[in-house]
Amino acid sequence: MPRPTAAQLAYGSATVVLATLSMLLLSGVTSVVGIAVIALVALCLGVLVSVKAAEPRRSTAAHPVSTGRTDHATTSVSSPSGRAAGSPSAAETRVPASLRR
Repeated sequence: MPRPTAAQLAYGSATVVLATLSMLLLSGVTSVVGIAVIALVALCLGVLVSVKAAEPRRSTAAHPVSTGRTDHATTSVSSPSGRAAGSPSAAETRVPASLRR
């Protein structure tokens, strides 16, 4: 298992401390069992945050934007008009299908 990074340690520790303090202040728990439960929940939350900080972010630039048109360069079938079979003509691409008669 790889070692945690500095960012993971910082995010996880800050989450545990802040979550524990806020839950203790908001709940007003004074019993030992209640404090232990709050500490355990905060610890689990800190571990979750540190694990999520390690996941690589998905970049939208990595996935090309689809234009809705397919590449017919690999298709060897063509129509008599010279364009690939099934590809829309220039006039068909300008008019939405809902407006065609």
